[in-house]
Amino acid sequence: MAIVCFDIGGSFIRGAVALTPRDIAPLPPRPTPLDDFDAFATTLIGVIAASDIRPERVALSITGIIDPETGIATVANIPCIHRRALRGDLQARLGIEVLIANDADCFALAEAGLGAGRGHSIVLGAILGSGVGGGLVVDGRLVNSAGGFAGEWGHGPVLPTYAGDPPVAIPAWDCACGQKRCLNTVGGARGLERLHLELHHENRTSREIVDGWQSGDVDAQRTIGLYIELVSAPLALAVNITGASIVPVGGGLARSGPLIDSLDAAVRARTLRNFGRPLVVPGSLTIEPGLAGAALLGLGASG
Repeated sequence: MAIVCFDIGGSFIRGAVALTPRDIAPLPPRPTPLDDFDAFATTLIGVIAASDIRPERVALSITGIIDPETGIATVANIPCIHRRALRGDLQARLGIEVLIANDADCFALAEAGLGAGRGHSIVLGAILGSGVGGGLVVDGRLVNSAGGFAGEWGHGPVLPTYAGDPPVAIPAWDCACGQKRCLNTVGGARGLERLHLELHHENRTSREIVDGWQSGDVDAQRTIGLYIELVSAPLALAVNITGASIVPVGGGLARSGPLIDSLDAAVRARTLRNFGRPLVVPGSLTIEPGLAGAALLGLGASG
């Protein structure tokens, strides 16, 4: 089997030829047309033509969600595919089968099949990037294969009113999803910066906060301590609900091994299952996870 897979970003479309899960050959990236669906589809067709194969299907990783009942895509950063029945529209334009998954789902699928989740039957992929995302894989299959929100542990009004030692008030920040008190408002890099500003009235980047924490800066230590408390409880609950036995983490904050180690210890202290080994671990893929996940999605489809 041969497929072409895509990682669709707001700036670039990255494509690759996938013959097997471990034989993924990237193709040159192309700029993403944002406002013209015909140009968007033509770009995909151009990448397929440059692959020099006749793919059985194509698979896309997108920074958005497909509604599992309507098939409508929510991809706010690419207006020309936002609010479209994207799979059907692309299949009509490309003339071959199209599969689509969210980028966090693709990360989870890639880590389950090729990375830190190998050998585990239930894998919860967690993204700690600019915000919080996630995906769920069971027995090698993506739960959201038809679209949906499974694994999105960053949303829902879960943040406490007070937290920390000594306790401080946690504001009811608005989330982009329309709710308040979502973990997404504090759990990603922007949330960490927001938390530090609230505590210390000081603007620092997430990297500066993490570096300061590791070097013994008292204010940064206070921020990271509160961050770990706020993030670990919802993640432990997600582990309890899903039965996941491994949680690979991706995104910018996952680059700090000590931060993930501290989060792992706090999560394991809060789970029902007694894990005698690391549970929350950095993702281990060396391949771009969007492409790898899309490849696994396409190669694993029956048809």
